[in-house]
Amino acid sequence: MSRIVLGVAGGIAAYKAADLLRKLTEAGHDVTVVPTASALQFVGAATWSALSHHPVAADVWTGAAEVSHVRLGREADLVVVAPATADLLAKAAHGLADDLLTNTLLTARCPVLFAPAMHTEMWEHPATADNVATLRRRGSVVMEPASGRLTGRDTGKGRLPEPIEIAQLATLLLDRPDALPFDLAGRHVVVSAGGTREAIDPVRFVGNSSSGKQGFAVAAVAAARGASVTLVAANVELPDPAGTDVVRVVSALELRDAVHKAALDADVVVMAAAVADFRPSDTVDHKIKKSGEPPAPIGLTQNPDILAELVASRRPGALIVGFAAETGDPGASVLDHGRAKLERKGCDLLVVNDVSPGKAFGQPDNAGIILGSDGSERAVEHGPKSALAAALWDAAAERLLASPRPPGV
Repeated sequence: MSRIVLGVAGGIAAYKAADLLRKLTEAGHDVTVVPTASALQFVGAATWSALSHHPVAADVWTGAAEVSHVRLGREADLVVVAPATADLLAKAAHGLADDLLTNTLLTARCPVLFAPAMHTEMWEHPATADNVATLRRRGSVVMEPASGRLTGRDTGKGRLPEPIEIAQLATLLLDRPDALPFDLAGRHVVVSAGGTREAIDPVRFVGNSSSGKQGFAVAAVAAARGASVTLVAANVELPDPAGTDVVRVVSALELRDAVHKAALDADVVVMAAAVADFRPSDTVDHKIKKSGEPPAPIGLTQNPDILAELVASRRPGALIVGFAAETGDPGASVLDHGRAKLERKGCDLLVVNDVSPGKAFGQPDNAGIILGSDGSERAVEHGPKSALAAALWDAAAERLLASPRPPGV
């Protein structure tokens, strides 16, 4: 059982931390909540205590005999601060210790994950930017805030990332404390996710079972590692990952146009979407009715091979990453099919997934083998999809470091 300290700073988003606490405890973690005094103005101590099954204190004097201001940080496997306000980030960056949470941050020797929430002007202020840079330089993970509705009528960047996304990154850090280095800063990456739908008529389509969860995990981990992320999402019912620019599409041709446009200045393009191989040759503008006669055959036209097009049109130094959703057959294994696809497509990396029933589509976990054009193979054991995403970005970052961006690009 992992020991997590959940720090809660004084912002209106503190109520969302209750959902995060629930997700962490339901996953089997032992969570101690350490709110600031101002956080208790938004959510009371009784709520935190009831959900965590631990007593709650904000000051260093309560339970002083147990030396909580030192013990909590020393014993934690992970510290998560959500929401992390501008005030809390400033205190953490400058080493202030005027309450139990800031004392815990100074004594922690485990991974620390900050999930910011504040008004846009506060997030964009040079002081906050400097504080975030300081924390990242010291090894803390500071998520990018989400964009959307803020307090009152305001909207913009500064919204707390969704609790499910914070929980996923927390789980990743518990499994791999080094999984989120800030090594993609200054890089633009494009990720496609989800499954395309090819219309037959206004209510029917040809599609597939992809939920988009793996592609969204790839985008979320890239953003946490500092990349500027364009996420092209096809028919996905998931919250936008914090810090990403999401482009919604439906069909393969729409996805093709969006990916090619975004790839013009991209350092890495990851084609994680399940793109339909075929589309109906003719689409009618009205619902096809039953007539009592056998239905007319639906003619199919082959869709463009977007991955192959990206390889052929890549700009100098750019990496192209493909996904191969495979099942074995009497003639070849999943890995055999993957190796053949890597050679056929000509991409730099190929993530091979076994998508036999119940193994990948719609599931929270995944496994895979990352094949490299240099002959390398990196196996990722069955686990959270964020773990596979982190392994993918490890492989991509190694290649980016080995082949620096050409001058002027």
